[in-house]
Amino acid sequence: MLDTVATPRLQLVVRDGVSDWAPPRTGGQAPVRATPNIERRLAAVAFADVAGFSKLIAKDEVDTTKRWRALRVNFLEPKIKEFSGRLLRVVGDALFVEFPSAVYAVKWALDVQRASAAGDPAEPPPLKFRIGINVEDVVVDGEDLHGDGVNIAARIQQLAKPGETLVTETVYTYLRNRVEIPVTDLGERELKNISQSVRVYRLGDGDRIHTRAMPSLSWSNRPWIAILPFRNLGGDPEEDYFGEGITEDIITVLSRGRSLSVIAHSSTLRYRDQHLSTQEIAAELGVRYVVEGSVRRQAARLRISCDLIDASRGRTIWAERYDGMNDDIFAFQDRIASEIVAKIEPQVFEAETERARAKPTESLDAYDCILRATPLLHTFDLNCFREAEEFLDRALELDVGYSRAYAYKAWLRVLIIGEARSSDIPTDSALARQLAERAVALDRKDSFVLAVAGHVVAFLHKDLDQAVDFFERALEFNENSAFAWGMSGITYGYLDRSEEALARFQRAWRLSPFDPFNYFFLVGAAMGEFVAGRYNEASVWARKTIRANPRFIPGHRHLVTSLLNAGRLEEARVAAAQLLALVPTFSVSTLASWYPMNCPATMERYIAGLRLAGLPD
Repeated sequence: MLDTVATPRLQLVVRDGVSDWAPPRTGGQAPVRATPNIERRLAAVAFADVAGFSKLIAKDEVDTTKRWRALRVNFLEPKIKEFSGRLLRVVGDALFVEFPSAVYAVKWALDVQRASAAGDPAEPPPLKFRIGINVEDVVVDGEDLHGDGVNIAARIQQLAKPGETLVTETVYTYLRNRVEIPVTDLGERELKNISQSVRVYRLGDGDRIHTRAMPSLSWSNRPWIAILPFRNLGGDPEEDYFGEGITEDIITVLSRGRSLSVIAHSSTLRYRDQHLSTQEIAAELGVRYVVEGSVRRQAARLRISCDLIDASRGRTIWAERYDGMNDDIFAFQDRIASEIVAKIEPQVFEAETERARAKPTESLDAYDCILRATPLLHTFDLNCFREAEEFLDRALELDVGYSRAYAYKAWLRVLIIGEARSSDIPTDSALARQLAERAVALDRKDSFVLAVAGHVVAFLHKDLDQAVDFFERALEFNENSAFAWGMSGITYGYLDRSEEALARFQRAWRLSPFDPFNYFFLVGAAMGEFVAGRYNEASVWARKTIRANPRFIPGHRHLVTSLLNAGRLEEARVAAAQLLALVPTFSVSTLASWYPMNCPATMERYIAGLRLAGLPD
């Protein structure tokens, strides 16, 4: 058995009122001793100290010492026992406490901060605390604890302002659905003598824990975003109205969607003339994402710049510049607001997905489960489909009323059938409709949910009139939904209304040129051209679909029948072989039994092209 060499023991010291860890003062080198065994355990550790203690001591050391001793003995220590904690050390104004759970540690800290904030009007101002909490595997040394986990708690406590409690991301994950308290993500922080950066969260808002309305610590189905007032760079104060108009329009349009929670205009307007950093503003508002912009006028031209910032990481994730004339200023303003909103949502979704991928599976909440499931749905791999469904099921376990989770489960059935992977099409179709209807019942204003329902009833149940109604409702609630425009275009293709279908795809691409569902819009354009009898054009769109997602079977199907109907038999046979390589069990008659083409003549051309190209019946 290998011996473990212990490092010199750290002691909690106070310098100028600030608690910190330091090696003991000795006359020489600390001795190195071998220990046969090291005990470790998971612990929630908290550090607390009195803010401005040195100044209070300098002002009145006797009174301050009495107040601190009375507070510690009569309130702090009993509170520690109330939450099953263990006071490990008191050094000056600093406490080091161990708790058996993160929840108990946080509840103790919140009670301390509330009592401190309340105070007594007849007494001197109450002592205010800075508290840091972490949960980690620690080294047990008799009655003491050591390790990086202890040091991290001490370091984040030093970042806190008077009246603040800061916790690590590990603590945050333990609290979800257990403690209802506002939370602010302060982002990654570099800590002294800690090798890796640590994500830090602020609980409550100092002495306003009870009153501030902020995103709850319990998980939310939507990330929060703030649109800051667009700055006027022209110098003429009379032109401020245009920047304010753009800001208000973006907030209004973005609020119509259901994928983001948007801070109200009245709350962001106060930052117009303040010189705070983006991270400071994000921390005050309790948001992760911030949009900043500017407006510059030169003669008859306008230039609008816009940046989407992930404040928790301190980086810009999207930026764009728009130019236009001010002869029709309101039309220009409406167009720019719509384009900006259409870019923001997919960029935030991508950033959130990246964040969810980095989380341990056991720490995922319902929203994270959706983020983890969505990319798997684009793979068209059966194993990935199964994994996606597990994430969706878990999302519904965490939130039985999460409408988008039901919508994505319905969408998965669409993919399984469309990819010729269903062993029981009637059952899967019925389940998809049931799930879609459940999603709509839970949220009748979510454009994504409505669009999924529209595609389900069109694609799987040939109920094209109801599908059109779903899509129109989706666009009524969010006219900037590229997904609703694109998927409605597919239904218009089924209706044999090719020009309307193609116009809807163009609208979707204008709103979101790099949409993750772009291959659906491309395949819909191929169908639109096929319906119109323009088979060569249809084959071009089908090839674009395959380049966008090589495993998407409808792209291969459309390519086969378009080439055959264009008289390009050999190319059609090659395309048919490629389709069968992906799905050896493909059957033309099975497809014909459920495919929702509304016009019999168009359906006949489509199916005949597949058969003549050599696909098995």
